[in-house]
Amino acid sequence: MNYSELSIGKLKEKLETLEITSLSLVEDYFKQIEEYDGQIKAFLTLDKENAIKLAKEIDEKRKNGEELGYLAGIPVAIKDNISTKGLKTTCASNIIKDYIPPFDATVIEKLKDAGAIILGKTNLDEFAMGSSTETSAFQTTRNPWNTEYVPGGSSGGSAAAVAGSMAPFSLGSETGGSVRQPASFCGLVGLKPTYGLVSRYGLIAFASSFDQIGPFTKNVEDSAMIMNVITGFDEKDSTSVKVEKKDYLDGLKDDIKGLKIGVPKEYLKGVEKDVIERIKESIKVFEKLGAKVEEVSLPHAEYGLETYYILTPSEASSNLARFDGIRYGNRTDEYNNTEELFTKTRSEGFGDEVKRRIMIGTYALSSGYYDAYYKKAQQVRTLIKQDFDNVFEKYDILISPTTLTTAFKIGEKNSDPIAMYMSDKLTVGVNIAGVPAISIPCGMCNDMPIGLQIIGKSFDEAKILNAAYNFEKAIKIDKTPDLGGVK
Repeated sequence: MNYSELSIGKLKEKLETLEITSLSLVEDYFKQIEEYDGQIKAFLTLDKENAIKLAKEIDEKRKNGEELGYLAGIPVAIKDNISTKGLKTTCASNIIKDYIPPFDATVIEKLKDAGAIILGKTNLDEFAMGSSTETSAFQTTRNPWNTEYVPGGSSGGSAAAVAGSMAPFSLGSETGGSVRQPASFCGLVGLKPTYGLVSRYGLIAFASSFDQIGPFTKNVEDSAMIMNVITGFDEKDSTSVKVEKKDYLDGLKDDIKGLKIGVPKEYLKGVEKDVIERIKESIKVFEKLGAKVEEVSLPHAEYGLETYYILTPSEASSNLARFDGIRYGNRTDEYNNTEELFTKTRSEGFGDEVKRRIMIGTYALSSGYYDAYYKKAQQVRTLIKQDFDNVFEKYDILISPTTLTTAFKIGEKNSDPIAMYMSDKLTVGVNIAGVPAISIPCGMCNDMPIGLQIIGKSFDEAKILNAAYNFEKAIKIDKTPDLGGVK
């Protein structure tokens, strides 16, 4: 039996009733990987031997009636910028291509405690800097819906693994839309939690005040299940927030009557015609479900992209300074002095996009330009956050397209960095403000998925999940990628 189309909830049920074994499940996913990943290229590293060993151990414990974790025997794929003890973690960069961490990230500890089994590590844009998974130093990941198209980025490998039925769920990371944008392009549910809700300990930093880990799943219920596992305060992360632990699965109710929904008019500008049509249809669905939908304004949203591309490169410039061949990272072979060691190591180790962002960030932080760029961007960040605060005084959630377009072709935007950066136009505001948001499928255009974005107040994941859950049930999209042509 092919289990790869089943939800996490169904897999969990079949495992617990002994209808299937964890070993058969893990082996089935590795068959999918062997069959399709040669073309899709979602994975950078596989951990087959250890995954099979863990599956056998869990099956034995289950047979003996021993107590098991919430996700016992369920496979998962992990973005390759999240630390996994004993398993290579490269950030898809030559500068740390051989790095094997001596510790697990907190989210990995939580997944392992719950009994999840890691299949392998997934491809990404180098150091999570990109919107298409084309800046990886190792390979270009392809969209399972059409392998001529990108899966989105930077978490494109994690999205492609789930969309290609090579894992039932995966973890990605978000700095400016790197979970929601690939989820939209690949027809998945992708959740970006509130900043501070999920520990960042063990996530190799791009921009520390923006980064957040989130799940890719095939449906909303699965997303709620994973959130139950990965959230929680962590004393090892200084940005982790102490909030009451919630049961997100329990928060899924068959009712959103009276929900007040705002549609930011600024998020409808420049959007592809077919995408806008699907969003208009989605608004009607919410109204039929009893929600009240009105147009709202986020007046500083138009400055979001510029603000993001000053602040995040500035933080990246600081965070990536440690990769110099002495403190961290592979060292160049030939050098005559320390300055040459630094220069050659970083020139050889980093790709073009990472270098571009380091230079932008260093410039923005430099003497004479700090006030004009970095300080001004921080002030605008405050205004953008205030826009969200103001609108949430009256509305429960906001909805918009997740992206301006559906997935674009591989190579289409590589020669124009600004066109690539525009891919993040509708997602960066959420990261700037630190609020939660989810992308869910809402239709198709030219056989490629379209994503609907639902944004909520800080720590109000339960509300956006419930809205997404009711919408998902109402429209019942059951179309999946045809993997027949992917070999």
